[in-house]
Amino acid sequence: MLTILGFAMIATFLVLIMLKKMSPIAALVLIPALFCVFAGKGAHLGDYVIDGVGKLAPTAAMLMFAIVYFGVMIDVGLFDPIVRAILRFCKADPMRVVVGTAVLAAIVSLDGDGSTTFMITVSAMYPLYKRLGLSLVVMTGVAATANGVMNTLPWGGPTARAATALKLDAGDIFVPMIPALATGLVFVFLLAYVLGVKERRRVGLLAMPEDEDKDKDKDKDKDKDKAVTSTTTVVEHAPETASALVSAGAGGSAGASADPAAPVGRGGTKPTATGGSDPAAPTPAAAPAPGPAAADAPEDGFQGLDPHRATLRPRLYWFNAGLTIALLTAMIMELLPIPVLFLLGAALALTVNYPHMPDQKARIAAHAENVLNVAGMVFAAAVFTGVLSGTGMVKHMADWLVGAIPEGMGPHMALVTGLLSLPLTYFMSNDGFYFGVLPVLAEAGAAHGVSPLEIARASLVGQALHMSSPLVPAVYVLVGMAKVEFGDHTRFTVKWAALTSLVVLAAGMLFGII
Repeated sequence: MLTILGFAMIATFLVLIMLKKMSPIAALVLIPALFCVFAGKGAHLGDYVIDGVGKLAPTAAMLMFAIVYFGVMIDVGLFDPIVRAILRFCKADPMRVVVGTAVLAAIVSLDGDGSTTFMITVSAMYPLYKRLGLSLVVMTGVAATANGVMNTLPWGGPTARAATALKLDAGDIFVPMIPALATGLVFVFLLAYVLGVKERRRVGLLAMPEDEDKDKDKDKDKDKDKAVTSTTTVVEHAPETASALVSAGAGGSAGASADPAAPVGRGGTKPTATGGSDPAAPTPAAAPAPGPAAADAPEDGFQGLDPHRATLRPRLYWFNAGLTIALLTAMIMELLPIPVLFLLGAALALTVNYPHMPDQKARIAAHAENVLNVAGMVFAAAVFTGVLSGTGMVKHMADWLVGAIPEGMGPHMALVTGLLSLPLTYFMSNDGFYFGVLPVLAEAGAAHGVSPLEIARASLVGQALHMSSPLVPAVYVLVGMAKVEFGDHTRFTVKWAALTSLVVLAAGMLFGII
């Protein structure tokens, strides 16, 4: 009964949010509450919710202060050089923009934190997608899938959980998996290329305003060069014709200079008594060339890299870079709990970069919307996970799936584990899968001579899909900052993420890793 209710609850949730019949927050709260009553355990709903909130509170705190910290780092310009390099590569080519999204997400994922990856990637790429009219679900889908593959790093979480659950060394699990994971990452880049080509066909190859200005300047320079060549040739070979042309250029006015030795003006313009000039040259009434500020002025909402924003702190660039490196190093070395690190980092970043209280309040207010959206989603997800765990639905679902494995598949438990990791890590938290289900799968595999190391490696396969699970708090950072409906993101991403996971599984089997 609980098995059926568990699958029904998850299916109802996914259908309602994909059809946009309910908002994710409402669905995460109301649907599990309703199914808790159906399970006959409505009297314990409060206990389940409090238990779920207690378990996810550190995650919510981490995300809240991580958003503030990295928001401040984006404000002060820490990531501007990286973003500019990616944007220079992207230019205004949709294909390059999508591939650049995958590359940026993969690079930033090295810190092992999904929320950090999504904040930096969306902040960098969102304005460009909006300016070029590209699909935002392509951005969220590519970023989530790239991060899912990179999430298997030993300090990312899943590998450490698998090692802990099966009492193995994390290095023994991860290092042999590198070729398969690299294959999956290459597949993500190829996927980004294909999706980028589709976007290019849909919107065309566009030009940014500054590129258009450069093209116009080049055309003007070419016209000027042609004018210089033409005038010089006329002066050298037909002085009388040059005199006639100068007179015509002056509108035939009496007193126009007919001296062929008269100096040729800038840009091939030969001055006349009336101030006439070559038609190809700019007229004196033309507006002056824009300065650097005008050239970089945002247009149509393209404000991703405003080099003149008031929040920049260029003199503190190396302090902010050092602080970020120290923060990530401490996080990887687990010197302090991650929520504590981000809390301290956010407080220090605000104090040093914005010593005046009004400036600090302004920065906090600027990121308050993202903080509220993400924290709300996390605490709403606590209701969902609390009911799943508290009622026993998760355990019954896992036991049913393991029991449904045919006896003849025993020698192929690594393959079975890899396939099961897709739905199980999507519908369950990593903790639930690695600490609840993986030991059972490993025990079943050991009975048929399958090494626990193979089971552990196979369990990492589903992470590409896991990063788009409604139970992953970081995904709400992604869709929230990108202003994408969670249902739209799910509909678009699930198929590509599942395909990426299958590619990793196939590569692992081909290389003899799994």
